[in-house]
Amino acid sequence: MDSVQPKSQAKKTVRKETADTPEDPILEPRDVEHLSALQLCDLISATLRLRGANPWEIRLLRDRIEEMEVLQDQARQAVEQLTEAVEKLRAPALRLATVLQRLNDTRALICVGGTDYVAQVDPALKTTDLSAGVRVLVNEAFAVTDAFGLDKSGPIVKVVEHLEDGRLRIGQDTGHAETVVLLAPPLAAEKLKAGTEVRLDVNQRVAVEIVGTGKRVDRTLTSISPLPWSAIGGQEEAVRAIRDCIELPILHSALFKRFKHQVPKGFLLYGPPGCGKTLLGKATAYNLRRQLRESTGIDRAEFFLHVKGPEILNMWLGESERQVRDLFAQCREKAADGQLAFLFIDEAESILGTRHAPRGGSNILSTLVPMFCTEMDGLEPLQNVVVILASNRADLIDPAILRPGRIDRKIRVRRPDERAARAIYGLYLTDDLPLAEAREKLLEQISALHYAKTESNRFLEVLFRSGRREHLYRGDLASGAIIAAIVERSKSYAIGRSIEEGAESPIRLEDLTRAFETEYRENDLFPPSDMTEDWLKLTDLDATNVVRLEPCRGKRAGAGGSGTAI
Repeated sequence: MDSVQPKSQAKKTVRKETADTPEDPILEPRDVEHLSALQLCDLISATLRLRGANPWEIRLLRDRIEEMEVLQDQARQAVEQLTEAVEKLRAPALRLATVLQRLNDTRALICVGGTDYVAQVDPALKTTDLSAGVRVLVNEAFAVTDAFGLDKSGPIVKVVEHLEDGRLRIGQDTGHAETVVLLAPPLAAEKLKAGTEVRLDVNQRVAVEIVGTGKRVDRTLTSISPLPWSAIGGQEEAVRAIRDCIELPILHSALFKRFKHQVPKGFLLYGPPGCGKTLLGKATAYNLRRQLRESTGIDRAEFFLHVKGPEILNMWLGESERQVRDLFAQCREKAADGQLAFLFIDEAESILGTRHAPRGGSNILSTLVPMFCTEMDGLEPLQNVVVILASNRADLIDPAILRPGRIDRKIRVRRPDERAARAIYGLYLTDDLPLAEAREKLLEQISALHYAKTESNRFLEVLFRSGRREHLYRGDLASGAIIAAIVERSKSYAIGRSIEEGAESPIRLEDLTRAFETEYRENDLFPPSDMTEDWLKLTDLDATNVVRLEPCRGKRAGAGGSGTAI
């Protein structure tokens, strides 16, 4: 009971302890507030040591307080990081835009998702970083805060025209409408020609990169072999017509302008196969350049684009039409550069045939023919470009192509007669070849053999509606290709004989005769009955007056031949 103190005595004890507190503390209360618990513990411990005490309990308390402060700092950092992550996840996404124009130091015209904005610009961004086409970052207020340079992706289009103010008129092969775009500063000094492929930004407002000239099938004859008109035998009439159509308007342009005479845009070479239509086209390019150089002293390079009709046909929708546009675009580019541009389309009936209504599917000719007509007389004039069509079957070409104003001249390439055949033989049997006889004598003999009206030379028997019968001989179906084949085959005979004899053996008349017989025997082919009318198109006969065709090969072989009726 003595250990229990009365309340009054306990109060006195508290008052006594309070009285024992030093009146001059080490730190002021306001200074204590700025100390951490660990610092305050160190201060108390130091004070006790100065008074001669060694409070090991204080050290234990200090270690515990230090651990608590370390844990508290780690918890605080974790909470701050978590708060920052949450804020980032809750923040709205920033937009990307394309700069169209820098207005001043504080504003720029930008395009975001197809919509134009006049946006404020962060003053920290350099003026050079915000040129046209640059990709920039905009915040919630659509202010430009960062720049990333030119974008690396975007659609590829073709240049249609480089406008005078520096903009580009561009088009696409998909048939979309043409548009006008700006040029990025790196392209401002470039000379962009029609057909050049450029890449746009993702908003399709600025051309930012030159990709190339596009994928084009190389059909250009880079060099035209010397081919004067004299090297084409037996086609004097066709040569004269071509020269009147092409050479005269260029060599006498002032006179044509004085008479207001329209220069033909193109012409058609039609006739049997192997009679020199392609050769005439190549000779046109070479001789026009030579005549222009001799008359005016100006040497203009020729650009000869040689295309075979079936090469344009493509299984993919729109690809054939694209190739037609590309052919004309190439010719216009070369003509604009001062070259003599020629577009030569061989076997034209395969892509420019008569249009028919499609049955159960699409008819490619229904789109190719209008595309060709559009290029011939479209809004963009076809100046200084010569279009040459060659065909064995001109009757199959669509009339819209052959009307005046497009293909203005139709030049028939006929089969050679005996005089023309002799000239063609002379082109291949030259003086520098080893010949067994005089060259002129060989030419006369082989030409006479080729056109002889003999039984062995009979090729076809024709029955007309009037009852009259007529024979076609080998000479009636001669061509420059057959004559060239005969001479080449005779050379092979002479070479084989020279190898057997061990010494050079010249070309003899027997070699030419044997080659002549072999060549016609191998080509003694006739079409089936339902193709007879097509076969007659390759001759000079009128199919409407022919009743029956009968090959003569059966009679020559001693057997009856079966005729073909029409």
